[in-house]
Amino acid sequence: MSATNPQPALASANLIDPQALMTIRSLELRARAVVEGFLSGRHRSPYHGFSVEFTEYRQYTPGDDPRYLDWRVFARSDRYVIKKYEDETNLRFHLLVDQSRSMEYGSAGYTKAQYAATLAATLAYFLHLQGDAAGLLTFDEQVRDFLPARHRLGHLRQMMAALERPAGGHSTNLDAPLARIQALLRRRGLVAMVSDFLAPIDQLERNFSSLVAAGQEVSVFHLVDPAEITLGLAAPVLMEDVETGRSLYIDPAVARSEYVKKFTAHGEALRGICRKQGISYVQISSAQPLEIALFEFLQQRLQRGRFSRRTNAQGGAA
Repeated sequence: MSATNPQPALASANLIDPQALMTIRSLELRARAVVEGFLSGRHRSPYHGFSVEFTEYRQYTPGDDPRYLDWRVFARSDRYVIKKYEDETNLRFHLLVDQSRSMEYGSAGYTKAQYAATLAATLAYFLHLQGDAAGLLTFDEQVRDFLPARHRLGHLRQMMAALERPAGGHSTNLDAPLARIQALLRRRGLVAMVSDFLAPIDQLERNFSSLVAAGQEVSVFHLVDPAEITLGLAAPVLMEDVETGRSLYIDPAVARSEYVKKFTAHGEALRGICRKQGISYVQISSAQPLEIALFEFLQQRLQRGRFSRRTNAQGGAA
């Protein structure tokens, strides 16, 4: 299975090479570089604000965008009020980021963990600019950090600090993190998971099912290293499983065919589970520019937004 390819709309864009991006030590600066570069291009207008359905008013406060002032209300009541929109009132966004030891692998000078942290930081920074509340849960086989969804600059920086912590633990296990997130979330929202999903398929299916049943909208970013896709080893090597500590001798000439078959099957099974449960799925290579993942996220939000409005208009649940 190949990783996600750039959409035609991004093909000619000036995308930031991940290797160059990872030389920036500050995670916040990395995220800002991706988002500001993305928004400065021709992609800005279709995605400026997901909030398209007006629901109610709120009092204007300094810092609000004056474009959303309702001057008719001001003329009648001499009060400054802002129109609130469906996504502004409803969207609570939580990032679930895998920090297990398998994420410490990387064949391009940086690890999957570094790429995942940058992807999560990019999404959080973008949503902060949109005025949405973002939260974070990092995990290995247990919950490591949890920050509830808020929209404050200080909160965003707390998220960045949590994402910069090195990966640890052992296995990828979603049982504890998803049980925690379900217990904490009282309102429907969006949950985006960033992981290599190196866990048994039946476990992943059970975990996803429980989250969807709790009423959350789920997006999955399946992160893979380029060498993992094709078993990119040039010669036989003794390797250590970072999660179990077990040593394994691998001759790529002998093992590659069976490995690729199993790796592809795992990805296809994961994709199938997501399709079955209505979960947005993107497989992305850690060699791909972060703008591609951001573009995919925005595409999903726009498509799901149209779907939600259509089903709500018909009286159904989104």
